[in-house]
Amino acid sequence: MTRPARAGKATNGPASGERQPPTDRVLLRASAEAFERALIVLDGDAAMLAAGETALAACARALGAAGRDAAAVIAALARLEPVAGAALRALGEAGTPCDVAAGGPGGRVRASGRGVGALALLTLWVEDAPTPVAVDRRGRLAAFIDAHPYPAYIAAADGTASLVNRAWLEAAGAESLEAARARDLTFDRGADDLIGEALAAGAPRERVRWLGPSTARRALRLRAVPLEGGEAAVLSWDVTAAEGAAEALARQVAAQDAILAETADAAAIFDADQRLAYHNPAFARLWDLEPAWLAERPSHAALLDRLRQGRKLPEAADWARFKAEELARHARLQAAPEAIWRVGGERILRVLSLPHPAGGLIMLFSDITPEVRLKSQFNQLIQVQQATLDKLTDAVAVFGADARLKLHNEAFQALWAIPPEALAGGPAFDEVVEHCVALLHDMHFWAGLKGRIADPDPGVRAPARGEARIADGRRLAWQSRPLPDGATLVSFIDVTDAKALEGALRDREAALETAEKVKRDFVSSVSHELRTPLTTILGYAELLEIGGEALSDRARRWVAAVRAAGVDLARSVEDILAFAELDAGEMTLDLAETDVGGLLGEARGRWADRAAEGGVALELAIAEAPGTIRADAASLGRVLDHLIDHALRQTASGGRVSLSARRAPGEVCLEVADTGRGIPFHVQAHIFDRFSGEEGAGAGLGLALVKALVELHGGWVALESEPGAGAAFACHLPVAGQVPDPATLLI
Repeated sequence: MTRPARAGKATNGPASGERQPPTDRVLLRASAEAFERALIVLDGDAAMLAAGETALAACARALGAAGRDAAAVIAALARLEPVAGAALRALGEAGTPCDVAAGGPGGRVRASGRGVGALALLTLWVEDAPTPVAVDRRGRLAAFIDAHPYPAYIAAADGTASLVNRAWLEAAGAESLEAARARDLTFDRGADDLIGEALAAGAPRERVRWLGPSTARRALRLRAVPLEGGEAAVLSWDVTAAEGAAEALARQVAAQDAILAETADAAAIFDADQRLAYHNPAFARLWDLEPAWLAERPSHAALLDRLRQGRKLPEAADWARFKAEELARHARLQAAPEAIWRVGGERILRVLSLPHPAGGLIMLFSDITPEVRLKSQFNQLIQVQQATLDKLTDAVAVFGADARLKLHNEAFQALWAIPPEALAGGPAFDEVVEHCVALLHDMHFWAGLKGRIADPDPGVRAPARGEARIADGRRLAWQSRPLPDGATLVSFIDVTDAKALEGALRDREAALETAEKVKRDFVSSVSHELRTPLTTILGYAELLEIGGEALSDRARRWVAAVRAAGVDLARSVEDILAFAELDAGEMTLDLAETDVGGLLGEARGRWADRAAEGGVALELAIAEAPGTIRADAASLGRVLDHLIDHALRQTASGGRVSLSARRAPGEVCLEVADTGRGIPFHVQAHIFDRFSGEEGAGAGLGLALVKALVELHGGWVALESEPGAGAAFACHLPVAGQVPDPATLLI
């Protein structure tokens, strides 16, 4: 960033402590004559020539002025160029800087002026002339060089000096020009190169050079001006202070730009004219502005209008007032108060502005939407947490690492009968204990609890729990648990009723276990006692069927009915005994490799006669050999018997019952399907429950036992049925015989 005012100040004069240039009229006149400039002092309407008579005469000729004095030349400028006249009047009256030009019959004259205290200084020179006037520039420069306080000289294109001043000799380390030539000394090789560039271009050239040892280096601004005869004049000015300040400022600005470029906050710097002088990438991203538009350095007002068009500014009822207040930030001498903008309905920005030290305004925009949202969520969480704690029946209190109460619920206050005002403001643990000790007198307990709250040792703050009896006879269960933020949660719950109920439940459990044992013993005893008479009944029934040729047909039917009822009763007894073993967890399986096809064939053989008697076709449908599985053949035989029995009971004469098996990855599926009346949907939900058999299906234990035995093999049973369309029971059995613990089966 350039600083024109500072650069001009450093060029026209050295810093404090450096060699001061002469201020006498001789140097001023020499400077004016050397550079063909006329210096005029304006005081209101009065104009006085300070130096540069020859240059003023040249300007008068170029403009065709009526006279050769300063007033006549200024009048000619105003006559030829009205804009120049107005600028010169403003310069004389108010010291307003100006830079104007006017063309006359003899060439073009430029005028540059600025205020100096109560006066104004105007510089005039001829920019171009149709017929150049021959002047002795070398002679004029010689006088100026001799009076110049810094190294200055005239030299040829190869750098050979023909005229030098005292400062040049001091810098070169020579007593005279002849001595310098003899020792091939020069002021600066870079200055000699600058002469060649100026002569080659036919125009002045400038350069800043750092000269001298590292301990006393100084910066000189060198200017080479071509002269007639192939020579050039080189002048220098000490700008060490200005260049040092410029370099330091450049480094500071570069560091500032690097920091702002990386920050997440949007930053913008406006200059003294309220135009955008700098912005970081975050600024462009925040407002979604095109880089090309920002590169045009829009004004602050234009930026506000652009953002308003994009609906990116806060809604304002009075836009003119809002805009005026924003632009008024430039007039503040101190940082403006922080402002909060809600833009776009959801985004929240914090806006800061402060004056720039070099003039202008710095503005920072911070997107605090996540912060505000997080704070809102935190407050909401605290409210929900407090409401949740208040709904708990447990008495809960949270103490911070400083042993002060941070949070509590209504149950805590009610349990210890503490007044609400005593818990307000976060009292210390000891202050809370003073109210609690009336119910719980054990001070050793309270001291231990305080240690778990305030001691930083993780071992001491480990979770703990216990029980205590308070003065009114109630029993409290308490626990303390450290929280991640260093706080400790302490809770108390009245377990008096729970302890009484626990004792009653233990007594009831013992009574139930006794009753269950009595039931199992009774069932087992009764079942065993029933086997003897059943065996006798079945035996005599078979003898009557075999040797009762003299029996009538009616008697034979009665004997068959007695035998069938006995068989059903015997099977029910066996089922009851099986369930008794399952309930006691005593049933075991005799696992062995079992041929599935043979298992189905044997089952069909056992029920073929029964099926034939009922007019039902009992089919064996095995397309491919299912192979073997590791299972208890007797248990699976019982499963098939119950399923076939159920199918035959559900199927009318002329129907069909099919037995099938298929092998799938890791399992074998045994299926018993019928074409009977089907199972109602409301019955299917409970078909495998105990004592839920349909009418005419015995005690209702068969299908429950099927499910239990299949699950004992590690498998499962599925039912597919629709009323009037038959039913199909599928038993899925693992090939490897994965047998679970019988005690875990839910029957």
